[in-house]
Amino acid sequence: MKKIIVSIIILGAAYVAGAQPIKKIISAKKVKRIEKVLSADDMEGRRTFTPGIEKASAFIEDQFKKAGLQTFNGAANFRQEFFMYQAAAVSSKIIIDGKTIPDSLIACFSFQPEVALTEKSEVELVRINAGDKFGQKFYQYSQSKKNLLVLVDTSFKGRLQSIKKIDQVSAEPGKNTVVFAFGIADAATFSIELTNAITKKALNNVVGILPGKSKREEYVVFSAHYDHLGTGSPAEGMPHDNTDSVYNGANDDAAGTTAVIILARYFKKLDNNERSIIFTSFVAEELGGFGSQYFSRQLAPDKVVAMFNIEMIGTESKWGRNSAYITGFEKSGMSTILQKNLKGTSFTFYPDPYPEQQLFYRSDNATLARLGVPAHTISTSKMDNEPNYHKATDEIGTLDMDNMAEIIKAIALSSSSIISGEDTPSRVDQAQLK
Repeated sequence: MKKIIVSIIILGAAYVAGAQPIKKIISAKKVKRIEKVLSADDMEGRRTFTPGIEKASAFIEDQFKKAGLQTFNGAANFRQEFFMYQAAAVSSKIIIDGKTIPDSLIACFSFQPEVALTEKSEVELVRINAGDKFGQKFYQYSQSKKNLLVLVDTSFKGRLQSIKKIDQVSAEPGKNTVVFAFGIADAATFSIELTNAITKKALNNVVGILPGKSKREEYVVFSAHYDHLGTGSPAEGMPHDNTDSVYNGANDDAAGTTAVIILARYFKKLDNNERSIIFTSFVAEELGGFGSQYFSRQLAPDKVVAMFNIEMIGTESKWGRNSAYITGFEKSGMSTILQKNLKGTSFTFYPDPYPEQQLFYRSDNATLARLGVPAHTISTSKMDNEPNYHKATDEIGTLDMDNMAEIIKAIALSSSSIISGEDTPSRVDQAQLK
């Protein structure tokens, strides 16, 4: 009986010791302080390949240093650098059935410095017809490895400007060319002449680590992405009011990056993690998840025990405050562990309520999840009705700092038994992944 009483006292003391730092470190005031910097106008929307993204990276690096993290794999600093190729059109001349098509009706995707194609070349003619699901068709054709001339029905003309604004970037650029021609009904003959400037550019994730005490080779990852859309105008197909052209991305995903920084401070303060904890903020998520893809290649997936990807937690979920959802809820044992660790609190994790949107495959958790890692995204975003998503109105004033702090606390508490080594979630069954 005495041993039992002593154990209870020790556990109680540990709980009190843990409760004190979580209230002190994870507060609405401290959340707001970081969020305010990341979503400020002078970050210029944190668009990849701009001074704004460099400024954001420098801020996150400084926060990791102040938190007391170590660099990953003995790197000289917190920047995990990699390279990508970017294509920019210099000139184009598209002739269809003897008529020169104005640039205002054309969107070209190619990583070839010089292109000269005709209907006699290996070019496939395809269409996006009225009534088609444009986004689905556009993705299919833009990702093709073939040379394509895509004739787009005039009903989709409103999509053209947003397509023209897409950054053409790739880690492994293909040798094909895809041309979208809007409002063109047919093409018996055609010629495509393009000149492109191809540049190799450096990008970087920001990565820091707290080495584990007894299980240093087992990793728990906390992640978010720090890039967003930059600045824009109606002429570029980006909606905003007349006074604001900065896409601040306060919720998407300065909120997630804020959480990662706060969690780094919290777990460093506790200093009792048996497993190693990696904290990372990814670049180029908005361009196709290139940062997380590179990061995932630097780790042996069987050594990653769990990944908590945090995406858009600044607004209330569909269930209100003190709640969030987990994408791919049923695909590993991680969700059950998180729910168990939150018993007795006022916070609840729910399954993803938007399965039709395939969110499990659309964020930075996807690459590791496809390798079997229990890698899930935690979010509160109402994807069927999030009024500021990808708009200039996604500003700090639209976020609930008190609720954000509670979400971050819930992530910290729910992950505790995984970080301590007490719990190990079952892996994602790769055979069942789409």
